[in-house]
Amino acid sequence: MADIEPYESALDAIPGAHPYPRTSRYHDAEIGVHRRSDGSEVRYTKRRLLPPLEDDGHQETHPHVVGAGERPDLLAQRYFGDPGQWWQIADANPVLDPRELTDEAGRITGIPIAGGFPQGDRRV
Repeated sequence: MADIEPYESALDAIPGAHPYPRTSRYHDAEIGVHRRSDGSEVRYTKRRLLPPLEDDGHQETHPHVVGAGERPDLLAQRYFGDPGQWWQIADANPVLDPRELTDEAGRITGIPIAGGFPQGDRRV
């Protein structure tokens, strides 16, 4: 008997079902539809809201002391096994530009612990 594809893998084959892969920061973002005056539809990704930070500015994170030459993608590779997951580290820290996470050797950057973000209210 042939293996049955997991539900999400099957959806990946349907055009428009998953505009972003499961590992993307936009995977859970809501998709909107704009109707043009000619009746055609344009799909777009609505704004992605970030998880709230605690009052002290931190979530459940593991502290990482930044070394010379480190980058967010290298940290994601080290801690998550995927350099494309740099956005999880950026979401867990109060920075505007992800490069701020590693621009200064000696800086303490929080690395999110799996499941460290609670569900509920989100910040913009």
